[in-house]
Amino acid sequence: MTAPALPVAVLGLGLMGGGMARQLVARGFPVAVWSRNPESARAPGLESARIAETPADAVRGAKVVVAMLADDEASRSVWLGSDGALAAMEGGAVAIESSTLTIGWVRELAAELASAGVDFLDAPVTGSRDQAASGALKFLVGGDAEVLSRAQPVLDALGTNVDHLGPVGSGAILKLVNNFLCGVQVASLAEAIAMIEHSGLDPVRSLALLGAGAPGSPLVRAVGQRMLDRDYAPHFRVPLMAKDLAYAAAAFGAEGIDLASANAARGRFLAAAAAGFETFDIAAIVEPMRAAPNEGEA
Repeated sequence: MTAPALPVAVLGLGLMGGGMARQLVARGFPVAVWSRNPESARAPGLESARIAETPADAVRGAKVVVAMLADDEASRSVWLGSDGALAAMEGGAVAIESSTLTIGWVRELAAELASAGVDFLDAPVTGSRDQAASGALKFLVGGDAEVLSRAQPVLDALGTNVDHLGPVGSGAILKLVNNFLCGVQVASLAEAIAMIEHSGLDPVRSLALLGAGAPGSPLVRAVGQRMLDRDYAPHFRVPLMAKDLAYAAAAFGAEGIDLASANAARGRFLAAAAAGFETFDIAAIVEPMRAAPNEGEA
């Protein structure tokens, strides 16, 4: 006889959390959801989910709680704030923080949860909107192996890979390394696309040649195509990458590594946000560079 699915709460229903919650519902898990935006909890695919008014309400009775939030501030508020999740979690439940956060906050949160008898995994993901919606995320996990084994059915429903990297904080470290590499690559790609277009080369042919050569990667091919198509429906929004690069620069700096390339790339994302692309996909950072160099001159 098949064991009943674990009751799960999902905290945060943005581009990533919403897709994750829909996957869990589709896989037959009893799901409770909470979002700062109540309308997101009424999206198609979540009809059978219980809509909670607070994080504390969402986690009541849950054996596994998954948070996918914007930043340290949001994470702190959702777990520890007024009507926060921690106060209502059952002892022995597993809290999974899948947001991209600072290493210091992840370790502080782990200590707060441990003091309340709640087990914890830091399990950020690689992949974006499409992977969350299709259950194809890859989890970078820090925490105890026994705790991971209890949460494994939930993570398996959400992703294709669950990589246990070591103690709490390990996932957060590699996630910042990952997003640093992605952010720098997207910024340099935007500069390259702008140069190609300014110089009169065929952008489609040029991108195909670059994508098939040494600079090519799945990121270059996917984001480059969105830049050419001016398709900025968000997979990963501009300000979040700027935040991730700031977190990465601080983490590397704490180890004595000056992340000059991340700081330069972050400037591109901040410029795009200031130019009106704050709610757009990261591919939109090419737009401020697309204007002719002497635009506006007589």
